[in-house]
Amino acid sequence: MTWENAPSHVCRGGDKRGLAFCCPPVKPCPIMEKLDEVGLTPEEYIEIKNKFAKETRLGEGAGTCFGSLVWCCKPSKPCPLRDMTLKNINMTHDEYLDLKKQLSEELVGKEGNSIDDNAVVLTKVFDITKTEALKVLDDCNNDLRTAVKLLKTKTL
Repeated sequence: MTWENAPSHVCRGGDKRGLAFCCPPVKPCPIMEKLDEVGLTPEEYIEIKNKFAKETRLGEGAGTCFGSLVWCCKPSKPCPLRDMTLKNINMTHDEYLDLKKQLSEELVGKEGNSIDDNAVVLTKVFDITKTEALKVLDDCNNDLRTAVKLLKTKTL
């Protein structure tokens, strides 16, 4: 099993589940908004991720940017340090994404999957059916911002 509807990176407009792919909050960036949205302080966020790293294989990766895979980004973003670590510890991208999904659930809860919420928003704003909204979201990897742009383009 893999994370079928993994969100885009937070810095690329992804939803709060994307916090699983974020670096430590060491500078002002979109992560701060998402931490506010889920009610976590930067310190709590770091604590949750460090605890998860100690309990899972995401704690490996001393040669990565921040010293463990728990801070690494999505496999769709090229990263030789992450990929070298995955290869060295014999971890597949599927296993990596499964662990990142579990981490996301630790950070935002199982309700963090906002596909239905996003579909409801799209149905109201663009006067489309829920089925149409879910199709657009699937086409956009559940990235609401991209779905909105696509639907705006279609209505022009």
